[in-house]
Amino acid sequence: MEDTKNVMFRQIPSVDELLVTSGIKSMLSTIPRALILRAIRQILDELREEIRKAPVGDEMPDVGLSTVVDQITRRVSILSQPSLRQVINATGVIVHTNLGRSPVPKRVISAFNSLAGCYSNLEYNLNTGKRGSRYVHVQDILRELTGAEDALVVNNNAAAVLIALDTIAKGKEVVISRGQLVEIGGSFRMPDVMRKSGAKMFEVGTTNKTTIRDYEAAIVSDTALFLKVHMSNFQIVGFAQEVSLEELVGLGRKYSIPVMEDLGSGCLIDLSRYGLKKEPTVQDSVEKGADIITFSGDKMLGGPQCGIILGKKDIISKIKANQLNRALRVDKLTLIALQETLSIYRDEEKAIRQIPTLRMICQSYPSVCRKAERLRGLIGKIDTSNFVISLSDGFSQVGGGALPLEGIKSRLLCLSPRRLSASRIVEFLRSYDPPVVVRLEKNNVLLDLRTIQEKEVKIVAAAIQKMSTKNRLLPKQKSL
Repeated sequence: MEDTKNVMFRQIPSVDELLVTSGIKSMLSTIPRALILRAIRQILDELREEIRKAPVGDEMPDVGLSTVVDQITRRVSILSQPSLRQVINATGVIVHTNLGRSPVPKRVISAFNSLAGCYSNLEYNLNTGKRGSRYVHVQDILRELTGAEDALVVNNNAAAVLIALDTIAKGKEVVISRGQLVEIGGSFRMPDVMRKSGAKMFEVGTTNKTTIRDYEAAIVSDTALFLKVHMSNFQIVGFAQEVSLEELVGLGRKYSIPVMEDLGSGCLIDLSRYGLKKEPTVQDSVEKGADIITFSGDKMLGGPQCGIILGKKDIISKIKANQLNRALRVDKLTLIALQETLSIYRDEEKAIRQIPTLRMICQSYPSVCRKAERLRGLIGKIDTSNFVISLSDGFSQVGGGALPLEGIKSRLLCLSPRRLSASRIVEFLRSYDPPVVVRLEKNNVLLDLRTIQEKEVKIVAAAIQKMSTKNRLLPKQKSL
């Protein structure tokens, strides 16, 4: 066996031999040589490893010149693709953190086209001809929409919480309910963010029950802040009690202690009017008197990733002057996207139609059904040897740490395996161009039509048609 392997090793084409083949030479005219050499070395290394690990009696890989050139050509195609790519979200999770959270409105893309490639008045006051502030481009509209006195934008909501705590309570005590010490995903935990800010956390109450008396009993000379965290990604049910924002604000006013509310995934529209569970809106928090409010710009708001800080003018001014603000500030592309997204909110009906996240959340079940029927019709009649197609009801999720128990009725395209296993179906769709990301439940592959965009329906249909004709799928691609 060792002699056979040695023979195979010697038969592997060399780099120089491959570079003079017609297939590789034709690529060299349009593709950088360094990229082609990278692909060649990867394929050759993988062939050597495959031969080295091959058990006794197993079939050896094909190391013929034409086969290896074909493998290199495919690898060059893969390496030429950008790492960050468009994918089709068929999972039914609307604000999908792993898939980029919220797609931005078309209006944002148009603004990118006109502004991103040009100079702009990012920090230039056109009225005075002097240096200005980048925050003026969004602070006025944030005040208009929410009623807050002032606003600031940083690069995400964790940063918003961090800089607010660092400004208001560094070295001092922050009182928080034990039941609100949340983890916001990716192992980022509220106690850790507070610790990094330099604030001293003081927990009150129990996991399931906290009263206003617990907060009042915790007040000491260096108590700097009451912090309320909206439990957006979980719920405590049963024997439970939490202190309302109004109660906490009243206590804060009594002892001259500011109140901060971290809404996490902030809403500007009351979604209960569209059949969903009531979530606190940003306007609610402002009206109830919170001194500082923080929330994300890229979850329920449907804009770019950023952290928005609203509140009393004197506190916001101090946060703006914090040196951390320089490290956490947003760039012009984020401000363009946020400015355009916020401007749509001036008309609620327009916001529901034009902001993709809101449109998917509020899309009616009959409308989703029509989209599912259209997809099924485009797929047409297929050979059912590989899998069987059916339509069924199911539920989408808002995602992004919002409305954790809220399922939105939806329509699903179900692929039930036959000759192709469920895992191979998932793999095929994920390797399609563009990739189609689905969900797997009880050995069935499900595509939720709520999160598939209208413009993507034909692409999904073509992917399923192609998969139905496959007698054998290609081997799983190696990690690059």
